[in-house]
Amino acid sequence: MANTKLNTTQKVAALLISLGPERAAKVFRHLSEQEIEKVTVEITKLQKVDHEDMDEILKDFYGMCVTRKAVTEGGLTQAKEILDVAFGPQLSSSYIDRASRSLRVRVFDFLRSVDSKNLLAVLTNEHPQTIAIVLSYTNSSVSPQIVSELPQDIQADVVRRIAQLDRPHPDYLKVVERTLSNKLSLMVTVDYQEIGGINYVASIMNKVERNIEKHVFDELKNVHPELVNEIRKQMFVFEDIVTLDDVSIQLFIREVDSKDLAISLKVANREVSDAIFRNMSTRMQETIQSDMEYLKNLRMSDVNKAQQRIVAAIRKLEEEGQIVISKGGQDDVII
Repeated sequence: MANTKLNTTQKVAALLISLGPERAAKVFRHLSEQEIEKVTVEITKLQKVDHEDMDEILKDFYGMCVTRKAVTEGGLTQAKEILDVAFGPQLSSSYIDRASRSLRVRVFDFLRSVDSKNLLAVLTNEHPQTIAIVLSYTNSSVSPQIVSELPQDIQADVVRRIAQLDRPHPDYLKVVERTLSNKLSLMVTVDYQEIGGINYVASIMNKVERNIEKHVFDELKNVHPELVNEIRKQMFVFEDIVTLDDVSIQLFIREVDSKDLAISLKVANREVSDAIFRNMSTRMQETIQSDMEYLKNLRMSDVNKAQQRIVAAIRKLEEEGQIVISKGGQDDVII
């Protein structure tokens, strides 16, 4: 990227910070675990970037975007002519060289345009290993929907297989991809990349309904209790509120709807309730407790949704750097 004093990973970190947490999260879905780890470390270390350096990074990023579009739509020869005029021969050659090396068609890339219902219909009768591989390549916003709709007797098995995936053999990927492409009447080119892993499973389980999450983990505990622990270390669920410090709890209380708090606390365990109530003003405690008394015939689905909205608010605060969620019981913050 740009010719600044920052290395490539630091430039990527700076760019992601400039994009904001929502857009940066979408970019992360396309990175490998190793890339995410490296970039995340640099994001946490990056204190300040000069305006000149930031301008250069953004200009270079824009140049690469234009180059990839020109190469994809017009081919190398036409792209070179366009980019020579736009950036000059030397810079355009650099852009094209980098774009050519990075432009690869991803395996199962056609899945991005497939409706989740159609994909579910195709996968329902497939072997759990096939389902696990396919879900490892689909968008993280689609995978939770698929897992939630799979037959309950294979949900846990599929999640386990996703977590334990490493590098499937290219020949096996070709067979799976060819089968799916035939069923969906699409053609794609096969590539080979690292997929699956604990972090990916955690991202899925963070987004599925709470009853699905509970069922999957209950099933997995019977055969792979250590795997459940590893996945949970990468997650944050409603019960984990007790691990937050008082300041963090006070922050998220201000961000969430009081009705969601009342619904969630109606069935919360004593430890969670105490942690939340002790960080409220006396007046707010009285209001919430009064609301709880009037809540009758609550559906568990409503409780799950309320708790998910609270957890989403907590994760958003973490993404914005306002709070820190400690994972795995380790000390993540050094003062």
